[in-house]
Amino acid sequence: MERVSGGHSPDITLESLTTEPLLGREYQDHPEAVHERLRSRHGAVAPVDLLGVPVWLVLGYQEALHVLQNDAMWPKGIQHWRARNEGRVPDDWPVAPALEADNTMARGGADHTRYRTAWDAALKPFQDPGHPQSRRLKDNIRRTANELVTLLAQEGRSGAADLAARFTRPLPLMVAGELLGASGSQSERTLMDIWRILDAGPDSAVASGRVHTAMYALAEEKRRRPGEDFPSYMLAAQPRLTSSELAHELTMLMGMIADHAGILIANAVVEIITGDGRARASLSAGMIRETVNHVVLRKPPLANFMPRFPLRDQRLGEYVIRAGEPVWIATAATHADLRSAAGASADRATSTRAHLSWGAGPRQCPARELATTITTLALECLFEHFALLELAVPADQLPWRSSPFIRGLRFLPIRYELRADYEIPSPERSAADERTASEERSAPASTLRRLLAGTVTGTVDPYSF
Repeated sequence: MERVSGGHSPDITLESLTTEPLLGREYQDHPEAVHERLRSRHGAVAPVDLLGVPVWLVLGYQEALHVLQNDAMWPKGIQHWRARNEGRVPDDWPVAPALEADNTMARGGADHTRYRTAWDAALKPFQDPGHPQSRRLKDNIRRTANELVTLLAQEGRSGAADLAARFTRPLPLMVAGELLGASGSQSERTLMDIWRILDAGPDSAVASGRVHTAMYALAEEKRRRPGEDFPSYMLAAQPRLTSSELAHELTMLMGMIADHAGILIANAVVEIITGDGRARASLSAGMIRETVNHVVLRKPPLANFMPRFPLRDQRLGEYVIRAGEPVWIATAATHADLRSAAGASADRATSTRAHLSWGAGPRQCPARELATTITTLALECLFEHFALLELAVPADQLPWRSSPFIRGLRFLPIRYELRADYEIPSPERSAADERTASEERSAPASTLRRLLAGTVTGTVDPYSF
């Protein structure tokens, strides 16, 4: 193959290359092995098959940083995708509903600044540490986390459980419900549909329609009766937002908080238990935010960013990327490249903060501070109350979801043992505490018990996507 200027010939096109499927059992269980094989064959950028459609996958850190920091030349927006515009992407491609979502995460174009301004204004009361609403939210997160531990403790001081169903998913789901000013049952159903979309399941298009309908109804309700919540604040910042536009943004918030933060908490537990020691070291030193930095470097919840589409032909890595070809950034692969370049030591409690888990450049995640706060408070609660948390299955048998976007567990089987000084509240006292707490927060505390009861008894099946 002819080499030109240190790379492959510019005559080579994405469609002309033989691509190996990205999603599969090996990628699901051991994505790092797939990344390294692609890196050894292609360098920093590799052609892959994503459920029947060829795309570019960025594996190199510097290449990813270049794309993310140059939004004008590498914009988001499915309208830029040449193959799709020419009818070469199947209409029923299961990844399409996520890419076609008209929200800030997927949208390109000049409107981004307007939406981002509204996002920053709407999130500020919840992310500004000096704001009373931020302090109330933190108190509610701690209260909910402690109640989840209490509900588990009432089944015994030691035992086995699915920590995802019992803690890492319900906690951020309750936070999302509070942010949205929505009922728990509505949030629960919507979250399951978001899982279906992000996992590119066969019913992702139907799920996308249901999510939009639910969020549209919520947007209409907040327009009629605004409150102290994210959708109301967003409408105050941008009154001209239509209910449909707001619905797309609320879907994005639900995915960020309820799904992304839940994955981050679970991945943190796994990394602390089975990792190389750095996450444990920072946790033991009381540097929980450093623990989160280690986790997002080693096990980032967002496996692949929404694609970018270059406006003109550009060389990236060994290849020339043609205008309008989809470029996906593989977060964990770029972090492996960063760790190699940085020569990170396994015995360091502090971490590099140059990771890309929250993105980079003008489109960095607007809710990164909130997601970090939820995770740090969750970890504080868990490791304060449990003397033992260990995996109930070998690490290489953990059940990871198969998704083109995220890296998260379907469930997290653990064995646990409470600390000797942990006092298990009686069910009567716990119920009284719950009634008191429900008077202090807008979302009914009984929602938490209904959600937990559903996941335990099987009437709610979070693994049906």
